[in-house]
Amino acid sequence: MQAHGEDLRSEIQNNELVEQIKQDYRQADLDPATRTVLDYAAKLTATPSAMTEADIDTLRSHGFDDRAILDIVQVAAYFNYINRIADGLGVDLEPEMKPRPD
Repeated sequence: MQAHGEDLRSEIQNNELVEQIKQDYRQADLDPATRTVLDYAAKLTATPSAMTEADIDTLRSHGFDDRAILDIVQVAAYFNYINRIADGLGVDLEPEMKPRPD
C-alpha cells in the first residue's frame, strides 16, 4: 500500500487526499465516479464471484464506456494477480518500497 500511495501522491499532488484514501477510500473526499470505480475494484478483489451486470450498469451510469470498464477490470485484476504472486512466493518489497517510519 505504501508504494501505491506514493505513486498516487505523485499523480494527484494532494497529500491529504492520499492519506484519506490509504486510511479508507470510502471516507475520502472523492467524486462519485471515482468512488464507484474503487467500489467496483474492491468488490472484484474481495468477492469476484458476486459480480453482476448491475455492477457494470453502475459504472455506465457514471459515464464509463465499455473500453473504460475493460481498463478498470484489467487494472484491478492485474494488481490482484501480481500481489498474489508476490505474496505466494514470499517476495520482499524492494528497499525503496519499504514503509517509511512515522
